[in-house]
Amino acid sequence: MPYSIRDIAEALGAQAFGAVDLLVDRLEEPATAGTNDLAMALNPKFADGLADGAAQAAVLWDGADWEALGLKAAITVARPRYAMAGLTARFDLGQGTQEGIHPSAVIDPSATIGEGVSVGALSVIEAGAVIGDGSVIGPQCFIGQDVVLGAGAILRDHVSLLARVTIGANFWAHSGVRIGGDGFSFVTAEKSHVEKTRESLGKAEVSDAQSWTRIHSVGSVTIGDNVEIGGNSTVDRGTIRDTVIGNGCKIDNLVQIGHNVVMGNDCLACAQAGVAGSTQIGNNVVLGGKAGVADNLTIGDNVILGAATNALSNVPSGRAMMGTPATKMETHIEIYKNLRRLPKLVADMAALKKSVSKLSSKD
Repeated sequence: MPYSIRDIAEALGAQAFGAVDLLVDRLEEPATAGTNDLAMALNPKFADGLADGAAQAAVLWDGADWEALGLKAAITVARPRYAMAGLTARFDLGQGTQEGIHPSAVIDPSATIGEGVSVGALSVIEAGAVIGDGSVIGPQCFIGQDVVLGAGAILRDHVSLLARVTIGANFWAHSGVRIGGDGFSFVTAEKSHVEKTRESLGKAEVSDAQSWTRIHSVGSVTIGDNVEIGGNSTVDRGTIRDTVIGNGCKIDNLVQIGHNVVMGNDCLACAQAGVAGSTQIGNNVVLGGKAGVADNLTIGDNVILGAATNALSNVPSGRAMMGTPATKMETHIEIYKNLRRLPKLVADMAALKKSVSKLSSKD
């Protein structure tokens, strides 16, 4: 940095207008942009803010009249939000990491560290681990025995990759991610009241004096290429086989992926979503914030579970679902509309009952 308007437009595959040699060194919102900032007026509703700021150049929507907005230069883009991906990548200042191993890091001699790797303060890399070229291991990270981490990985601080986890290229883990912890698997010597309740749909005796015995997790976790996992999210290792996260998946903060789950490619799991053990998630599935998926289910390709939706049974491919239990989105919206009408319906019924009662008393 700084970058010229021409260079930015060429990198985005977009059109540039006006003083294309003008230099900018930061992205900013229109109302607070200075003379050296590139204002992000990607929608006409944001353009009014340009008058309050001092930006000379802006990124605008396709077909915008940049001269009428008082700008010296402009870039127009057909898909503004997609353009944001390229712009923010170019202007991201990063975390200040540098190639090399901090003196306080503890690395087993049998670990393999690729070229151009950065290892932060107080991080631990155990025996047999393999760290791909160009990876960044932040401070106070833990990489367990025989972990394989692909090239170009970025681990922020306090990330844990436990024994035998395998991860592809371009992995990104934010602060506090924990991958490869044991699954939540416990069993009783005799059939428990939980099992009886499932079988009887709640009619079984609920008392149970038995203690729970842990089932150990001897599988691990396999994660594909280009996966990103948000802060304080967890992926449990499998009981026998690995838990699997496919290529291109993006997982938000505070998400729990249970043991034995298989998640397809290019899925989104938003904040506080949870997937219980042994569930199969298809490709391009979206789990909205606080969405939940029960255990041992199959969720088909291209399914969308809206925010706070709880899937308690299988969902066919291509469905958009909402509510608890999960219902087709259009059906749920109709149910919700009718629910809002209930108070009036109750009042109408009470008035009708009163009228009928008066008619009956006259007879």
